[in-house]
Amino acid sequence: MRRPALLSLLAAAATTALALAYTMPSRAAEDAVVIPAPAVDSAPATGIQTAVIAGGCFWGVQGVFQHAAGVVNAVSGYAGGTKATADYQTVSSGRTGHAESVEIKYDPKKISYGKILQIYFSVAHDPTQLNRQGPDSGTQYRSAIFTTSDEQKKVAEAYIAQLNGAKVFGKPIVTKVGALEAFYPAEAYHQDYLTLHPNQPYIAYNDLPKVENLKKLFADNYIEKPTLVSASKATN
Repeated sequence: MRRPALLSLLAAAATTALALAYTMPSRAAEDAVVIPAPAVDSAPATGIQTAVIAGGCFWGVQGVFQHAAGVVNAVSGYAGGTKATADYQTVSSGRTGHAESVEIKYDPKKISYGKILQIYFSVAHDPTQLNRQGPDSGTQYRSAIFTTSDEQKKVAEAYIAQLNGAKVFGKPIVTKVGALEAFYPAEAYHQDYLTLHPNQPYIAYNDLPKVENLKKLFADNYIEKPTLVSASKATN
């Protein structure tokens, strides 16, 4: 079932959704995979840097990186299409070229671009699923890295080749790497969704385990208090 359909079901039958929350398994459909760090990483830099990644529903990806040390802000949004069609209902048709994405602003002195990609491939999503992620299907849920520089492109492509060569997933990585043309923030109700709705069945089953895996596998990069979009706006 696609996520928009699931959301409609939850809105129409809250009691049924609550029942589902108690009958769902206590683990996510996809487990994290322990993978090596990238052999090629970005050079040391100063100033806040930007990474844009897509890995299925942006709620979970945003939630993971909001718990990553060194991330200044993580915003859910759309990349790969035009401004005119960068809204949730239209993107959900799967015909706009957009992918649900997350723009990550980070301090390279605290977390490197390579480390962001390691978390992305290991914890945030399954990079072997083509045009889908878990229960969500369509090109808007594809695995993609939108690079902001030639160096990011080099690091991303080298890391994919490294992981494929080591066969750490057992299946080829389908993540596409391409230059970022534009990023469009999603609607306000999508921001901080994981933190605001931890008991929502979709979040509880698909996304909260990702945060737990971040804490378990990347303890040195984990922070308990999430860096929220709402808090960032309040301080600006």
